[in-house]
Amino acid sequence: MVAPALLPELWTEILVPICAVIGIAFSLFQWYVVSRVKLTSDLGASSSGGANNGKNGYGDYLIEEEEGVNDQSVVAKCAEIQTAISEGATSFLFTEYKYVGVFMIFFAAVIFVFLGSVEGFSTDNKPCTYDTTRTCKPALATAAFSTIAFVLGAVTSVLSGFLGMKIATYANARTTLEARKGVGKAFIVAFRSGAVMGFLLAASGLLVLYITINVFKIYYGDDWEGLFEAITGYGLGGSSMALFGRVGGGIYTKAADVGADLVGKIERNIPEDDPRNPAVIADNVGDNVGDIAGMGSDLFGSYAEASCAALVVASISSFGINHDFTAMCYPLLISSMGILVCLITTLFATDFFEIKFVKEIEPALKNQLIISTVIMTVGIAIVSWVGLPTSFTIFNFGTQKVVKNWQLFLCVCVGLWAGLIIGFVTEYYTSNAYSPVQDVADSCRTGAATNVIFGLALGYKSVIIPIFAIAISIFVSFSFAAMYGVAVAALGMLSTIATGLAIDAYGPISDNAGGIAEMAGMSHRIRERTDALDAAGNTTAAIGKGFAIGSAALVSLALFGAFVSRAGIHTVDVLTPKVIIGLLVGAMLPYWFSAMTMKSVGSAALKMVEEVRRQFNTIPGLMEGTAKPDYATCVKISTDASIKEMIPPGCLVMLTPLIVGFFFGVETLSGVLAGSLVSGVQIAISASNTGGAWDNAKKYIEAGVSEHAKSLGPKGSEPHKAAVIGDTIGDPLKDTSGPSLNILIKLMAVESLVFAPFFATHGGILFKYF
Repeated sequence: MVAPALLPELWTEILVPICAVIGIAFSLFQWYVVSRVKLTSDLGASSSGGANNGKNGYGDYLIEEEEGVNDQSVVAKCAEIQTAISEGATSFLFTEYKYVGVFMIFFAAVIFVFLGSVEGFSTDNKPCTYDTTRTCKPALATAAFSTIAFVLGAVTSVLSGFLGMKIATYANARTTLEARKGVGKAFIVAFRSGAVMGFLLAASGLLVLYITINVFKIYYGDDWEGLFEAITGYGLGGSSMALFGRVGGGIYTKAADVGADLVGKIERNIPEDDPRNPAVIADNVGDNVGDIAGMGSDLFGSYAEASCAALVVASISSFGINHDFTAMCYPLLISSMGILVCLITTLFATDFFEIKFVKEIEPALKNQLIISTVIMTVGIAIVSWVGLPTSFTIFNFGTQKVVKNWQLFLCVCVGLWAGLIIGFVTEYYTSNAYSPVQDVADSCRTGAATNVIFGLALGYKSVIIPIFAIAISIFVSFSFAAMYGVAVAALGMLSTIATGLAIDAYGPISDNAGGIAEMAGMSHRIRERTDALDAAGNTTAAIGKGFAIGSAALVSLALFGAFVSRAGIHTVDVLTPKVIIGLLVGAMLPYWFSAMTMKSVGSAALKMVEEVRRQFNTIPGLMEGTAKPDYATCVKISTDASIKEMIPPGCLVMLTPLIVGFFFGVETLSGVLAGSLVSGVQIAISASNTGGAWDNAKKYIEAGVSEHAKSLGPKGSEPHKAAVIGDTIGDPLKDTSGPSLNILIKLMAVESLVFAPFFATHGGILFKYF
């Protein structure tokens, strides 16, 4: 008999929900502080005094005539633009969720019918899968509870994205107004707003999962194998919504962005976010529905799946066999500690240090990652010491492997630090402070073609170190604790999700703030400040995508391991024809998926370009600024195109595991999962980093800070036009195809795991009869 964990079960029952509630309370506090920046015409209304007066966005205000702090028409204009962006984003998300809601109901029915049919819809108890001497709850119960978990995961994912979008559109104009007082004030508002989303998502995801486990436990009792098999539906729900959010939002934002850039910047030579550009509101709406709502749902999905993969393996290890609830909840305890660590880390940016200069912005954001990783390492040590027995066994493909608690601590740490390495490598390849992006900018001297060649080469090269980091973390974690080690390594990478999301959401908020400053006609100095915030946000967004892709690789491998165990496959032999055909098809899927999403952006952007050109050519006085463009038509083009175009890529991902598992069986499906994981990770990293590098090469030329940058500029020069073309090509790569691919590899793996009982019983009908 394995000794239980030091932490009593009662304490675990109390600590996990308390940490989640603290996270939610902290996010509400940050929202309250942001709300004190007023969008009204009261002079100095943004300065209501209070604690910490005069520091970090609380109290002080200065009246500078030249900065327009006392110009109430500017405040009113900002409020008007903010309302237009918020209404556009809300309208799009509601339209998207209508379609997604129909899919959710349909797929929930599919889960229930397929899983219920495993035992012919019998209500009798059955022998357990892994221990046939014991009886477990009927397959029909697993079908019903998996369906409920799926719906809960889907609803939580949708809410995560929607609330993230709401806070971003609430904060964008407030960031613009604070930029009048200095770059530090604007940074604080943008960062606090990102923290609202980060903590709300991390805490609500943990709380809903914890409550679901406890409610399901009332029915399942001692049958933890069945309980945690049903819980996997939660991860499937989270990721399936994230897929549609990422693809739909990505198509929306990039159709508007490409259309606005090609006609506005290159043909008409007007600045970015110029109010004369008809696509400008659609472009700013897109930042919120793609980068905020999509990213929120995506990382929530990763977190839910990593937790589900770890819980499934733990339920058939000594934790589940001995009913040690504290050790079973080890993944949830890691996430709980992560919320507390991220809370302390956030204070370093908002309260302990004050940003005074532009050059301090990027280091402040990078320090968030370093501080959270260092403190989290200590946090994991504490959780591993009190939450795990000193020695226990972990299920390893049919055998029980003896593992020590310090080995599991190292598994989580390997994932955590691999995430930091991937983050910094991504920053090196996408930040204009380093030579790779500066070389890409320099290549613009000879035109767009050389810029594209250099950018593609950079993206391919940037894959090398992240893949080694992922490979090492897989080897170490699997050697120590089999597939459970890989699952907790993924959780380690995602343990600081609140900080990661805060940094991520900061970017689009800053981008919107710059757009609002330009549209409201604010001074050049304020636009420079918001551009500086945006440039730092671009790099951190690339870091966030690196984290998402790295964690997706580990999560999908852990889910793959759980699927292989559940489907009763002892070895995946690549020399058998069944597996090798699966590998080849699986490796092809990310290319097919990318082709669909890129083409979707291209065709939507084509309509947008034609509409923007039409308005410039037919509306008298538009270029002179005496007439208003028709923003609504451009918003409608983006909305219609993204809703229509998100369905085929979504169907490709959702139907592939069902078709392969049913017709070809679990061995071929295991090949498909392995192939899509191997090729999907590489394409996702290179696409995201190529697009990020092109974007920052353009910003490097526009900012003109160094002598080298000045020699390539100013805006409107031939090198700058070449950089804009590169940036436009990179837009769908970094914001549509790249980020969506990590959902593809996770979603196919978790879907295969949920349907594994069905495939094991009824799958492979072609090979049975031919």
